[in-house]
Amino acid sequence: MTETLPPLPRTVLELTGADRVTFLQGLISNDISDLDGRLVYAALLSPQGKYLADFFLTARGDAILMDLHRDLAPKIAQRLGMYKLRADVAIAATDLAVGWGTGDAPDGALTDPRDPAMGWRHYAVTPVVTGAPAEYDALRVAHVVPDTLVELIPDQSYILEMGFERLHGVDFKKGCYVGQEVTARMKHKTELRKGLVQVEIDGAAPVGTPIMAGEKEVGTLFTQSGDRALAYLRFDRAGGDMVAGGATVRWTA
Repeated sequence: MTETLPPLPRTVLELTGADRVTFLQGLISNDISDLDGRLVYAALLSPQGKYLADFFLTARGDAILMDLHRDLAPKIAQRLGMYKLRADVAIAATDLAVGWGTGDAPDGALTDPRDPAMGWRHYAVTPVVTGAPAEYDALRVAHVVPDTLVELIPDQSYILEMGFERLHGVDFKKGCYVGQEVTARMKHKTELRKGLVQVEIDGAAPVGTPIMAGEKEVGTLFTQSGDRALAYLRFDRAGGDMVAGGATVRWTA
């Protein structure tokens, strides 16, 4: 019997109206001047530059589709509505689901812009899904791709520490957006002292377990796949054999 694989835990919002592009362009971290036939990965930030949500955007007819985690969708739709003011924009949930896979893509699928290894995404009422959740997490760990509400924590994470520049989720030439000043300052005037990295791990520990180097807390353990895991580390303190619960963690810069 062929296993029925679940779609990703996502909601697809639809933005319509004459101002939909300019409205989003002034709010989000990436440039969406060209959405035809492709996905753009971006984030919405707080005025203080902290992550609120990440999402994929594409054009479909006279609408923009926004693919985001289902648990954040109501709050983000509400927040976008607050920003709307008099702009000609309408925001509504759709009945589309999000499929994904690697290898040969079905008709209408779009390449994941974060990393070619992450495959494609497919939007339909009944989407094509060829990859299992464990495969998705394994790819994320292998290519250091954070996930919403796991490594990416609303009101806590900074997108540059989470790798958004490498993952094509931020454009430094697009002009102003909410949180842009803080993000630009982190890019041009400081050296990142913390960030998301891949580590080796012996044993297992729950997501969110503190990572200790001796008596000092140096980071947090996140998604694990086999003998590798994602960890958020303070670079100047991390190194050698570290401990996360009952697991041993090693990071090679």
